[in-house]
Amino acid sequence: MTADPSSQPPSAALSTGRAVLLVFLPFAGGYFLSYMVRSLNAVIAPQLIGEIGLTAGDLGLLTSVYFITFGAFQLPLGVLLDRYGPRRVQSALLLLAALGALLFSLGHSRESLLVGRGLIGLGFAGGLMSSFKAITLWFPQQRWPLVNGCFLAMGGLGAIFATRPVEFLLGYTDWRGIFLGACVVVVAASSLIFLVVPEKPRSGPAVTLKRQVAGLGIVFRDRFFWRLMPISSSTMGTGLAVQGLWAGPWLHDVAGFDRGRVAGTLFALTVGMTVGMVGSGLITEALGRLRISVFQVLCGGTMLFILLQCMFVFELAVGAVWPWVAFGFLSNIAVLAYPLLSSHFDLRYSGTANTGLNVLVIGGAFGVQYGIGAIIDLWPPLPGGGFAPPAYAAAFGIILALQALTFLWVLVPEGRGSKADAKAVA
Repeated sequence: MTADPSSQPPSAALSTGRAVLLVFLPFAGGYFLSYMVRSLNAVIAPQLIGEIGLTAGDLGLLTSVYFITFGAFQLPLGVLLDRYGPRRVQSALLLLAALGALLFSLGHSRESLLVGRGLIGLGFAGGLMSSFKAITLWFPQQRWPLVNGCFLAMGGLGAIFATRPVEFLLGYTDWRGIFLGACVVVVAASSLIFLVVPEKPRSGPAVTLKRQVAGLGIVFRDRFFWRLMPISSSTMGTGLAVQGLWAGPWLHDVAGFDRGRVAGTLFALTVGMTVGMVGSGLITEALGRLRISVFQVLCGGTMLFILLQCMFVFELAVGAVWPWVAFGFLSNIAVLAYPLLSSHFDLRYSGTANTGLNVLVIGGAFGVQYGIGAIIDLWPPLPGGGFAPPAYAAAFGIILALQALTFLWVLVPEGRGSKADAKAVA
């Protein structure tokens, strides 16, 4: 979105160093925690299954309910951010996440855990969008891409912390203690954002709900949007679902790894994901100098991501770690759809387009995460605990086939008039 000239003087009051200290780091701390807490179930899944008696379907539903509440709040979130600013909205939402972590730590049934997990998703719903809003308010426009990339990497670091470091902490406490500690830290993050981040005066009228709904109509009628949406939601949804839950059980049940090796492999996966968040932008910029478009990079990277998953379906190199590192690196390649949409639409609707895509990506993550569990439940569990390897092959294979279909769809041109229709808005 083009910066409003009237908004430049307030941001100029902060030097780059102070903007990093007072804006970037507090919001990055909240985003770090959102990724960490979201990823915890991949490590503690065996404890949840053993103590609460969850089935694979229960585990998939419990983990994916995060995405239901997270995604459902995306559109109202945009209105709140424009009306009240990222500082107040994010600090309030983080308190809901802390309450959810507390309830989760006290849960003794599937239903009570669902309530806690749902509140966690709602509380972390503003982690990315509120931070992007703050970055546009307090950093100069030419620095937005670099700051955004560094910010996304903080989420990857949170996912990394949910692997080996959490495994280490489980030697001193149980999963309930982990979530209770998360509650305390999230409250501290909320307080830090509210007390430290400066408040920027509004430079114009707030975006009304009526205007946002009108913008959604323009976006959801656009052919290019529907060309990118399926591949984005299926591949990024798969990355979120597998990294956030199913990689851990697969490594235990199919590869036969013990808890320590599972945590180590998940650590390597999330390192790959973190590097990929920054690396995809650097690669796209380098290939752009060779006249390779962002759309071509998205298609090529997605094809590699789909081919890589054949190794998990057909159980190739089961004991190797590098396929999971590559999975993490490529899992967010479809994030390139966001700048593609921003350049496709009139600038007044680019934010609405990205928010609309974000809702569907989160919906895809929920569907994949729950769907894998439901498919695995069609096979009887193993006598000693865990799930049958053929069940994983079937579940991962069906998800892979779905991604392949969406890849074929993105190769179909949307028509000559789509770009003009998106730009020709009064």
